[in-house]
Amino acid sequence: MKSVVYYLSIICVIFAFGCDNASKQDTTQGQKTDTAELVNDSSSKRRYISVGTAPAGGAFFVVGSAIAEVVAGNAPNTGWEVTAEATKGTQENIRRIVSGELEFALANAAISYFAVRGEGAWETEHAIRSVMTLAPNVGLFLTPQSSGVRTIQDFAGKRIVVGPAGAGFEYFLRPILAAHGVTYDDFTPINSTYIGAVDLLADGSAAAAFIGGAVPTPAATQASTSQDIFFIPLDAAAKQSLFADYPFFNAITIPADTYKGQTEPFASMNVGAMHLITAEGVDEDMVYAFTKTLYTHREEVVKRHGAGKAINPTNVVKDTGTAFHPGAIRFYQEIGIWQE
Repeated sequence: MKSVVYYLSIICVIFAFGCDNASKQDTTQGQKTDTAELVNDSSSKRRYISVGTAPAGGAFFVVGSAIAEVVAGNAPNTGWEVTAEATKGTQENIRRIVSGELEFALANAAISYFAVRGEGAWETEHAIRSVMTLAPNVGLFLTPQSSGVRTIQDFAGKRIVVGPAGAGFEYFLRPILAAHGVTYDDFTPINSTYIGAVDLLADGSAAAAFIGGAVPTPAATQASTSQDIFFIPLDAAAKQSLFADYPFFNAITIPADTYKGQTEPFASMNVGAMHLITAEGVDEDMVYAFTKTLYTHREEVVKRHGAGKAINPTNVVKDTGTAFHPGAIRFYQEIGIWQE
């Protein structure tokens, strides 16, 4: 009898252990499933995601629209409705990112650099984070061939387009002008969108205009095809001093024949790379999923604009002076391109 009781006791212990172990396995499996389906868990909840760009006519608008379209078209189980929104540019984008009006936005890295530190005209530190470093923002000063303007010093006493009001171009334009011995006081600054700048050059209302963005920039293409345009060169010594003083400036050469009438390579410079930003407090899982979707389908961005080629393993993780969001870092670590 004692023998029977003994064996029954052993069987009960084994059975209990097996049930407990199965329960733990179920729990562990459930945790793995929850992690794997972070994006799909939100499929029942519709979420509107706005991507801030810039005024129509610039590369920011085209690239931002491409990003929104590509993510929207390749995230079917997220419940996301992703749309691009035309804005005044980086400064508006940064403010609206911080206020929560935009989930993602394109920004000029030079302006972000000052905003995140609360320097320059930024009175407080703005809690933005980088998601992806994109194409260089190549700066050009254009003038009609007939204007007689051939150097930046020739701006004196003339009407010069310096970009849209509130866009923050002064963060990189003032240093560039200063390196050439010129200030805003030496000419009449005109605020205009890129499309407006092309019209102002065409009708003689402006002697020159700054146009920047990824190459090719639509407004520069429009200007060079609608009239004879001269590309104003930057002084070599001035560029070297800018490279030494500011981390967001670096040399860029525009290949010959990028624009009509530009038959030789043109020595320009990056005036602050385009980068994708979000707010510091945006959900890590959402940023991870957005980054993964965009990076995975980057070739679709290239089809819409050549700037999409910058979405590559080397470029996307480049440090522009703004810390990366943990969600983006997690994805870059996952694919082995993040540099600690």
